[in-house]
Amino acid sequence: MPSSIGYKPGLTISTQVADLDKALKWYTEVLGFEMLYRVDEIAWAEVQTEMPGVQIGLSQVETPKTGAGPVPVFEVADIDKARSQLESKDVRFDGPTQDIPDMVRLATFFDPDGNAFMLSQTLMQG
Repeated sequence: MPSSIGYKPGLTISTQVADLDKALKWYTEVLGFEMLYRVDEIAWAEVQTEMPGVQIGLSQVETPKTGAGPVPVFEVADIDKARSQLESKDVRFDGPTQDIPDMVRLATFFDPDGNAFMLSQTLMQG
């Protein structure tokens, strides 16, 4: 049921980074996202995820604040394969993949600035 707020399809997740060049390289080369645009005057760039309408905004700041906000979760078809690909690119994970039987598998990983993201694989049937 739509709300009266008037939401449009689309979501931008804003995250802080220490080095915009380094972050753009990591988000495009490691995660495979596409750069949409960059505005150097405000130290901001956005990358497009593989989910239509979902972007990540990268805001360069002197000291990124991490660990206190929401954790974006990306659903994947095969979490072991996705994790293996990211680990081959030296992506740091927070321990082993968690299994919640007959429900979901989860794996938390971090960007170079320590921003947390998660992979999920749904196990529920139907």
